[in-house]
Amino acid sequence: MLTSAFSLTRLRAQFIKEVLSVLRDPRSRMVVFVPPILQLLVFAFAATLEVRNVDIAVYDQDTGRWSHELVQRLDSARFITHIRHVDSQQQLHELIDRGEVIAALAIPVDFSRSIAAGESGRAQVLVDGRRSNSGQITVAYLSTIAADVGAEVVPDAQAPTPVVVRQWFNPNLVYRWFIVPGLTGILALFSSLLITSLSIARERELGTFDQLLVSPTSTPEIIISKSLPALAIGTGLGLFMISAGVFLFGIPFTGSFALLLASLVLFIASVVGIGLMISAVSMTQQQAILGAFAVGVPAVLMSGFATPVENMPVVLQWLAQAIPLTHFLIIVEGSFLKAMPPGDILASLWPLAVIALATLTMATVFVRGRLQ
Repeated sequence: MLTSAFSLTRLRAQFIKEVLSVLRDPRSRMVVFVPPILQLLVFAFAATLEVRNVDIAVYDQDTGRWSHELVQRLDSARFITHIRHVDSQQQLHELIDRGEVIAALAIPVDFSRSIAAGESGRAQVLVDGRRSNSGQITVAYLSTIAADVGAEVVPDAQAPTPVVVRQWFNPNLVYRWFIVPGLTGILALFSSLLITSLSIARERELGTFDQLLVSPTSTPEIIISKSLPALAIGTGLGLFMISAGVFLFGIPFTGSFALLLASLVLFIASVVGIGLMISAVSMTQQQAILGAFAVGVPAVLMSGFATPVENMPVVLQWLAQAIPLTHFLIIVEGSFLKAMPPGDILASLWPLAVIALATLTMATVFVRGRLQ
């Protein structure tokens, strides 16, 4: 039967037991340490919204001067790996249907003749809509190349008013500068969530949960001892990924490290509360892992990492405000690139504190219900 007295000695013993359980269990070691490092490297180098190394098809029915010039410009474009020349519209359709090209350009027979007559030449671009994002970017690239050719065709034409573009915070639009800070929150989220989700479920599966029930350990000691390892490991992984972003990937860090660290601790604390609730209702470690991913994946999708929260329906925007990752992403991205002022950080920090308090309180209720 659990006692109500609080003992630092018992708390320390329970904390050491939890840490050793994570480090000694091969499944826990694999879940906690290996995926974050691998995913950081894979996502940082492979995940990008840029379009590179694509193939396109060209059906040139004109073979005149300006169609040849257009094809030459496409051939020298760095984002295009190979141009597939075809002899019919049907072959264009087949290449797109098989996914061998992302886009196809059909140049009509009167393309050069129309340009020579002072008219605008028209060409058709077919895009693989199954890859909508890459397809839209490819069309933008092709349109830019066509516009350059058009400017050469009519050099004396009045040019449109030029627009001077400046990219703030990320001058070269390096996609890695956006994705690595976000990965700090996502990978820390899943690591902390899995550690705490497995804690009570592992005790129940190994048969040590009954021993815990008859021990003199109090409920607060159990909750704190199961929270601290995840808090320490999650914070450590977060700091490791922040350091990797600065020193390995060369992302400028312009904000306050102290405020970012406080945000990271509150973020992990809120995730720990969610993980303890999952663990309290799970009978096996498999159920706990499934529960962690059932909560974690929607949280990532609704956090604003993959798509802006403002683009979501109003109801989902409200739900996104209850997700700790939503607020942490604002802070970590602002700390890296934006030199976010302390006042703006505090505006996202206090919701994290409220969410952490709410989740840990609910976790206490869930765990206490299981222990009684």
